[in-house]
Amino acid sequence: MGSSGSSGSSGSSGSSGSVGASGSLGSTGSSGSSGSTGSSGSPGSSGVEAGGVVDPSDAAVKAPRGGKLAAAAVNQASVWNIANLLTMLRLILVPGFVALMLADGGYDPAWRSLAWAAFAIAMITDLFDGHLARRYNLVTDFGKIADPIADKAIMGAALICLSSLGDLPWWVTIVILGRELGVTLLRFIVIRYGVIPASRGGKLKTLTQGVAVGMYVLALTGWLATLRWWVMAAAVVLTVVTGLDYVRQAIVLRRQGIAERQAASEETQA
Repeated sequence: MGSSGSSGSSGSSGSSGSVGASGSLGSTGSSGSSGSTGSSGSPGSSGVEAGGVVDPSDAAVKAPRGGKLAAAAVNQASVWNIANLLTMLRLILVPGFVALMLADGGYDPAWRSLAWAAFAIAMITDLFDGHLARRYNLVTDFGKIADPIADKAIMGAALICLSSLGDLPWWVTIVILGRELGVTLLRFIVIRYGVIPASRGGKLKTLTQGVAVGMYVLALTGWLATLRWWVMAAAVVLTVVTGLDYVRQAIVLRRQGIAERQAASEETQA
């Protein structure tokens, strides 16, 4: 029995605080000292089960607290990720593009070339920011709102500048911008029933529009000027066709949503 008392003292002699963490069997004689020597801050009695095993529930309680703090820090800093920075760059390029496009009356080939460079950078960043956001889980509420605004802002600015300079008929600008605004409004109307996914035709439309507008921004002559007319014609056709397809999808989505709600209501009443 004397040796058991010495074992209790030897368990409490660990001044480095390891007793509080590991827990000694002599909890009746030295539990108070082991709790005080636990420099990690966990009481010797609450973190120890019979048999000297640390209760995993303590770690499970503490770990999520740190995890939540880390997650909150990531969410707060996520607005400044690379995808959102590219979106903000595209927004900044809009007024710069307009200034270059209209410089010196809007017909100087050198200024038009610089305007094309700004437009091309904006189109390229449009391709990369969404891809980066989805691939590396950088999707944020800011990006969801700012990305479509930046897309329509640069395209709308280019079309309005071209039409105001007489390079592009106003009806083309009205058709393209009317379609973009109409589809955006349509998405908000049917969002209660679901989300209309982007189609391959819509992506091809965006690419064709970008190429066509870029060719019109440049001061092209000869066969290149003729080619850009055909590219713009293809862009207008794709704009109208994909716009009608979005209307069809919205109608189908709304009907399905109403039918599902009615079925759920009938089941609840039954």
